[in-house]
Amino acid sequence: MAGSPTGGAVPRIGVLALQGDFREHIASLTALGADVVPLRRPEEIDALHGVVVPGGESSVMDKLSRAFGVAEPLAEAIRGGLPTYGTCAGMIMLSQRLTSAIAGQQTLGILDTTVRRNAFGNQNDSFEVDIPMPDLGEAPVHAVFIRAPVVEQHGPGVHVLGALGDGQVVAVQQGNVIASAFHPEVAGEDRFHRRFLELVHSA
Repeated sequence: MAGSPTGGAVPRIGVLALQGDFREHIASLTALGADVVPLRRPEEIDALHGVVVPGGESSVMDKLSRAFGVAEPLAEAIRGGLPTYGTCAGMIMLSQRLTSAIAGQQTLGILDTTVRRNAFGNQNDSFEVDIPMPDLGEAPVHAVFIRAPVVEQHGPGVHVLGALGDGQVVAVQQGNVIASAFHPEVAGEDRFHRRFLELVHSA
């Protein structure tokens, strides 16, 4: 295993493991030297240095996170500075506002963004594209979109990391929180996870 990319003690990262592709995030972060554990119970949050909210079905993830009692303490920890990275459904979960939400769907209410669910259609409309993201390096990011959301609006404190050629915002950062509409963990792209671990180290 490689040494910690954070350059210090090995960080303990929790990946919300109630539903979705949490296994892929666990593998990606483990390969970068992090100590990664599945997060399923609220009492596990205090031991974490960072958290990942994975892709999946956002409405199901919302219901399960509330049923397991994780949603409220997780949101409180993130507001308190816990470094966080959300992909696809994770971006939806982290947003303050949703369009095309199902009845009763809630979020963790963190990012000053308005996110539209399934912005590009259903599973059959999945696609891949290379997106320039200067914050992450010279080479473009190979992005895999699967029933992906898009950021329709964002506040002044939200930094855009990446957008499609037509201007639709698909990756953002606000303080200690990073979110992408696509799945780096599926494409073998580790720069988002590295940026996330840098946040963990600086925290």
